[in-house]
Amino acid sequence: MSQVTKHIALICPGGPIDRGLADQTGALAAKRFGGRAVLHFHPQCFLETGHFAGDDVTRSAAFLEVANDPKFDAVWFARGGYGACRLTDSVFTKLNAVARAKTYLGYSDAGMILARLYEAGIGRPVHGPMPTDLTRPNGDQAIARALDFLIAGAAETLEPTAKSGAKTIAFNITVLSHLIAADWAPDLSGHVVLLEDVSEYLYSIDRAMFAIASSPKLRDATGIKLGRISDIPENDRPFGHSEEDIFAYWCARAGVPYLGRADIGHDADNKVVPFGGSQTP
Repeated sequence: MSQVTKHIALICPGGPIDRGLADQTGALAAKRFGGRAVLHFHPQCFLETGHFAGDDVTRSAAFLEVANDPKFDAVWFARGGYGACRLTDSVFTKLNAVARAKTYLGYSDAGMILARLYEAGIGRPVHGPMPTDLTRPNGDQAIARALDFLIAGAAETLEPTAKSGAKTIAFNITVLSHLIAADWAPDLSGHVVLLEDVSEYLYSIDRAMFAIASSPKLRDATGIKLGRISDIPENDRPFGHSEEDIFAYWCARAGVPYLGRADIGHDADNKVVPFGGSQTP
């Protein structure tokens, strides 16, 4: 494993975190890697403007600042939650050569940023755990996995599909459906697309898969894998089809192979999926 010290910047593109969570994450990093892992929580992480960690301009500026700063080796999104799509469009045109060499780690709503970076060929976008996963059962395991990837490039952190050498990409189902509607989704040709979700009705998952399956960007995908869909609410009428039924149905409609299950989800077992395939930070 690499012995080089890594400086990791953390920001919140959506909602805020509290300082206790930041301290807890820093303590875990220090215990696991000592001085090789230096976490820098941007002050923006702790701002509160309604739902958000500061207004759109403030959150955009924080992202641009840490992405362009040569002091940082990676940008780690501290939490998901709605808000990443509200970053100022011009931010993505102002990313410099330093930003193009960084790793960007997060998932859920952070997929909005990861998708735009990947489509533009900027940096190394990666789907993986975030500090707010500490609030989940066994969340310290998720944080250890993220740190092992960011600091040491540990292969055991990878989701098996990514570990296999396949060209991979991973998203929250609802987020990808919105990316497609906004024409922000990257070209999925040649990729195994891993999808997961949380707290959505099965009919909402079905509707989102309709949008995804209808997109020309999916037509030449290698296939789709289904991660975990957790905390599914009960509707007043049972949907009558399981999550796997939904995926098999829409994959068949799109002419894209359904490849079975993936080890990702809104839980502590969420594995790391580098966009484009296996790579180290």
